[in-house]
Amino acid sequence: MKHPLEEQPDVRAAWTRREFLATAAASAGAVLTGCAAGRETVTARPALDILIAGGSVLDGTGKREWRADVGVRGGRIVEVGDLGNATAGRTIDASALKVAPGFIDIHSHTDTELFRDPRAESKVHQGVTTEATGMDGDSAAPLGGPSLQRAVRLFREEFGFECPYRDIDGFLTLLEQRGTTQNILTFVGLGTLREVVVGMENRPATQDEVRAMQREALRAIEQGAWGTSTGLEYTPGSFASSAELSEVIRIVPDRLRIYATHMRNEDDRLLEAIQEAITIANDAGARLQVSHLKAQYRRNWSKQAQAIELLEKALASGLDVHADRYPYVAYNTDLSALFPLWAREGGTAMFLERLQDRDALARMNQEVLRRIEGLGSWDAVLISSVATEQNKDLQGKTLAAIAGEQSIDPFEVAVQLLREEETRVGMVGFGMDEAGTEMVLAWKNTMVASDGGSYSPSRPTSRPHPRCYGTFPRAIALYQRERKITSLPDMIRKMTSLPAAKLGLSDRGVLAPGNAADIVLFDYARIRDRATFVDPHQFPDGIPFVLVNGVPVIDGGKQTDLLPGKVLRSNAG
Repeated sequence: MKHPLEEQPDVRAAWTRREFLATAAASAGAVLTGCAAGRETVTARPALDILIAGGSVLDGTGKREWRADVGVRGGRIVEVGDLGNATAGRTIDASALKVAPGFIDIHSHTDTELFRDPRAESKVHQGVTTEATGMDGDSAAPLGGPSLQRAVRLFREEFGFECPYRDIDGFLTLLEQRGTTQNILTFVGLGTLREVVVGMENRPATQDEVRAMQREALRAIEQGAWGTSTGLEYTPGSFASSAELSEVIRIVPDRLRIYATHMRNEDDRLLEAIQEAITIANDAGARLQVSHLKAQYRRNWSKQAQAIELLEKALASGLDVHADRYPYVAYNTDLSALFPLWAREGGTAMFLERLQDRDALARMNQEVLRRIEGLGSWDAVLISSVATEQNKDLQGKTLAAIAGEQSIDPFEVAVQLLREEETRVGMVGFGMDEAGTEMVLAWKNTMVASDGGSYSPSRPTSRPHPRCYGTFPRAIALYQRERKITSLPDMIRKMTSLPAAKLGLSDRGVLAPGNAADIVLFDYARIRDRATFVDPHQFPDGIPFVLVNGVPVIDGGKQTDLLPGKVLRSNAG
């Protein structure tokens, strides 16, 4: 290839020898540093915004870590390697730290809470840079009927302004307008769609209603949703048949046909529920994501291995199957979930009516006691949240302890709480075992996920599950570093490239040039979760830096007030 000056001999001849040598040296230097492009000559490496120097890089793919620098410019990773000669606006010494892609929380409930506080403190402090919400069949939109009434009440009472949206586009647009620390994406909940189209009744959907749900699902996807989710233990999603669900999911374009399911049962009929999830995914041609895979109640713990065997068999048959799981032996749900589906049919008003009916309560008591038998005792049910001030002192206490203080039966305590709080009561149930938890987290296709929302220690209005503060550091510190259920590169893979690939996020989840600069720096020796069930509002240790789109949101262990997060729409070009 000719040197550019060789094509202009007259110009070259007119130059002095000193000018020619200086120009040639600069051009050669540019070639040696890879900066020459076509006919242009660049004499120096462009300055970086941030240079992360000398860290142990875990790129997210699962391969062994190596020592390297990471260069960031314009919100993107531009180089990973030896950048010793680079200039940067800021250099972060990472010589004692691991450098990994930002963690992707693929099963989250951080959505409308961002309208109260866009900083998502409990998530950002544990290294989460991207969250997928709209899970368990419940999304922030579309709104209609009872869901619209709830949203209007929530916005007025909790956020102090009127709910301005009715569909997925409006929800995402409001997030964009108000800003967020993290990247946020959403699924569309099929329970939400059923409530809008069919209502809260326990009956099959008509063909016209199925077609209406298909239109709503497709509209949500076209407006930016990334897939569909179900919560088949909750009303009204529980009233949908397998065939109905397959029909609705099938309408979604193949690229976004992800089926994330809180299955119909996670205890006595766990294996049947997994088989149903596989059947639905196969019939719909969908990629399956089993939400918070677990075997609840001591009598079912032995089923955990069988559950994974069923998923492995589905994988071998060609189905794209993954699971997500949080690293705790307790789950978090609504207290009303302890009560049978027939009692909850028709919505909140009808449930509250049945809670006043003596004969209905007698029937409920028998079914609730069976669940308590599975948990072991009423000591295994902890109240995590209530809606009113009158019962705030009960948060963090078990139903057994409250019953002892009030000298009444624990079932009566539960019923009384649901009445007084109009069913808005959260609970934590201690239902899983450590061996099963390790088994699920170690499975090759399990993605680490919180199944929780975002909170702030400055607003300790409830006692949420500690997973909201500690999921990702706990998975690293307890299950990888201490118990060694898998290698560190593999644990990071479960938090980064694996969920990114499931979602189809091509530019996140891996530390590579061209990708978004979502980056976590952590001290492997010090990282640990600190949140507990009694005192959950505690940030983890050992995560001094978190970057979202190239902007530090955790800087020296402290959160900045910057909001560099993006709303990720599936329909974005």
